Amino acid sequence: MKILVTGAAGFIGSKIAFMLAQRGDEVIGIDNINSYYDPRLKYGRLAELGINIDGDALWKTEYKSTSLPGLRFMRMDLTDKEAIDRLFADEKFDKVVNLAAQAGVRYSISNPYAYLDSNLTGFLNILEACRNNPVKHLLFASSSSVYGLNTKAPFSEADKTDSPVSLYAASKKANELMAHSYSKLYDIPATGLRYFTVYGPWGRPDMAPMLFANAITRGENINVFNNGDLIRDFTFIDDIANGSVQCLDHTPRAEECDNGVRFRVYNIGCSQPVKLMDFISEIEQALGTEAKKTFKPMQQGDVYMTNADTTRLEKEIGYKPSVSLHEGIGRFIDWFRSEKNPLR
Repeated sequence: MKILVTGAAGFIGSKIAFMLAQRGDEVIGIDNINSYYDPRLKYGRLAELGINIDGDALWKTEYKSTSLPGLRFMRMDLTDKEAIDRLFADEKFDKVVNLAAQAGVRYSISNPYAYLDSNLTGFLNILEACRNNPVKHLLFASSSSVYGLNTKAPFSEADKTDSPVSLYAASKKANELMAHSYSKLYDIPATGLRYFTVYGPWGRPDMAPMLFANAITRGENINVFNNGDLIRDFTFIDDIANGSVQCLDHTPRAEECDNGVRFRVYNIGCSQPVKLMDFISEIEQALGTEAKKTFKPMQQGDVYMTNADTTRLEKEIGYKPSVSLHEGIGRFIDWFRSEKNPLR
């Protein structure tokens, strides 16, 4: 099976690319390696895949993995329609995993146009390429942020998602609508995954685990928003990647989808939400150091709680997360302190 993974230098994308290549699939990963956060982390993830690049990756240049024979990488931007079209025409992919996107809820407050370019124009280019070069399955990243102001818990795929509180969330909801329309119009089997809070080794430096670990080890204060009264559905990266691959292997069938449109959306999380203060406590215990805390009000664009109802994913796909918060934080801190962490 030949599979395209976009966002292959990203946190989730690099892990999925590794799992697919390790099991024997032919994988082509692309990423624009932008500077939203320190590119050293992205190049470090690529190195874990056997993609060792000396200096900045050249655009549209193929790099072959030294450890995973079926894996290749190219630096490419989803907004480059001509390059994307040529890639699809040349490679004739069986399946596509689209994880490339401008990430970050709070960044969307100050940099809205970045989200229109990557999350909307870029995703449209992927959909058009799938239309003109038919694939067996398109798996794409949505987000738990689509639930916005929804107060019902846990969040179910049947809940309303028409009250986003950030442009990032709005762009992810738009992706779901765009994919559904293309699935209907052109019979493209498509699955959207509403990722909840993901953590683990190689995680993003703008997310809470890395921010907290960095600050605590340096003796700096950590910012605790909404005075610590927040709840998150933290899920370990291995569980997320395994569940994503399970979904990729399960192509939607018309008879199991609404109105016969081969399109499905799933929550993917842990379904065991954790209070923020308990999460901080786990990091403190793993580091052996108590955090200095600065309590602050709720951030703009943030939500009080994320809580995934994963019943549909468990029933239809067989998804079952297995890594506890205690184990996951321990593994994250081990990596954080290791030589593999390029930002330490």
